[in-house]
Amino acid sequence: MNDAIRAALTQGGLIDLTTTGRRTGEPRRVEIVFHAIDGRIVISGMPRREKRAWLANIEADPRVTIHLKRDVVADLPGAARVVTDEAERRALLVHVARTWGRDDVEVMVRHSPLIEVVLDDRAVA
Repeated sequence: MNDAIRAALTQGGLIDLTTTGRRTGEPRRVEIVFHAIDGRIVISGMPRREKRAWLANIEADPRVTIHLKRDVVADLPGAARVVTDEAERRALLVHVARTWGRDDVEVMVRHSPLIEVVLDDRAVA
């Protein structure tokens, strides 16, 4: 991985995320924000009771691709893990809430999608 990609991954920002459709098996791409938290790649969303399609797709198949698309363009394969542990969710969502200027962390803990993406070795080499 070159220095520009490494730097982009430490800043967070707008990306595209490709998942595999749980019913079709076809690639599904969505624009979303990622957060760089303590060296981790974290993706969340606004609180909502309904499950997002991208989250359901990840539950069925954790393979994803992060597409950097701003100053640095790169397609980075990896695996997503749905964060379900309440304490871990709270610790991560405090950072997300601060970034978004929100003060409803407990609502986010209950109703926001939350994943961590670990890039494949070949993406970080």
